[in-house]
Amino acid sequence: MKITQLKKQKNTNWEYLGDKISLNNPLVLVFGNRFLLEEDTIYKEVKEIFPTGNIVFASTSGDITAESVDDNSVTITAIEFEKSTYEIKTSNVANLTEDSFKTGEDIVKQFNTENLKFIFIVSEGSFINGSQLTKGMNSGTNNNVLITGGLCGDAARFEKTLASYNETPKEGEIVAIGFYGDTLEVSFSIFGGWTPFGPERTVTKSEGNVLYELDGLPALDLYKTYLGEKSKDLPAAALLYPMNVKIENEDHSIVRTILTINEEDQSMIFAGDIPVNSKVQLMMTNVDNIANASEQAAKQALVNRKNNPEIAFLVSCIGRKLVLDQRVEEEVEEVISVVGENTVISGFYSYGEIAPFNGENNCQLHNQTMTVTLISE
Repeated sequence: MKITQLKKQKNTNWEYLGDKISLNNPLVLVFGNRFLLEEDTIYKEVKEIFPTGNIVFASTSGDITAESVDDNSVTITAIEFEKSTYEIKTSNVANLTEDSFKTGEDIVKQFNTENLKFIFIVSEGSFINGSQLTKGMNSGTNNNVLITGGLCGDAARFEKTLASYNETPKEGEIVAIGFYGDTLEVSFSIFGGWTPFGPERTVTKSEGNVLYELDGLPALDLYKTYLGEKSKDLPAAALLYPMNVKIENEDHSIVRTILTINEEDQSMIFAGDIPVNSKVQLMMTNVDNIANASEQAAKQALVNRKNNPEIAFLVSCIGRKLVLDQRVEEEVEEVISVVGENTVISGFYSYGEIAPFNGENNCQLHNQTMTVTLISE
């Protein structure tokens, strides 16, 4: 595996973060600021650098490398596989009403399943129902292919997200990268580091990922009561206080954060489902808990690996970034301290992380986690 990385800020030229390496047919991952990805020249610029590359774009709430976490930049990670191969498939969802389950199922069914080891997803993040998307992907692969990735981001603006494959980034796009190879080794882990607090309440009215009532009361009113003065900054303020959701008859609780709010009907739209009769609690955390969780995710991802990882894909949540603030790079540094400085770091802050629970196969939508995926060939 040969890897090179570049970065640019607005009105600057591309700069290599390490050695400039000539690559053949590379997978080119371009993570960055939504406004910079909207520039007309962005696809042409990347294609000129990697004319034989297969280019995947994703807008982020901060792009991650071993050097830094940046809000106002675009980072390229280009990978040439020496023993493995990959395929890229896309789909597009134009609006909230489209069937996220069927979209997820259809996109993974496009892959040739022979020797398919792993799928990495970057998805529309502003209105997709991420939990239905992941359920659809699980159905399409019969739960026997590891799937990780994340929902694209747009800082804390929540206006729109962009993604694409070999074209100018656009709204509604979902890109899936399938990896093949006998020697390909992929491992992963997720950890959160958030703690529930306050009373546990019951979801009494919801539809999919839209929450209307808790204990028979308007959900948004209740949330605003807890946030107090901070409620004027919704939906961004809600990232500091996500919800722990215990779904009936399921072993794991899920953390959910708000994508947007509807003042008219007092509802909140989450990144994934909030089923009726679920039990929910608000959650909080601090910098130390987040950094420790990232370290634990990296350690768990290394367990039982045969080979040292060559690249680590990190997908973390925008809510964690807001808590970390000026110390945001600490959780990345914790991962590097575990996986080693020879492992290339690539990733982004997201509106939702996609991975199985530790020890399981079927992927889920998570919020407020650090997801670490380690790859070698």
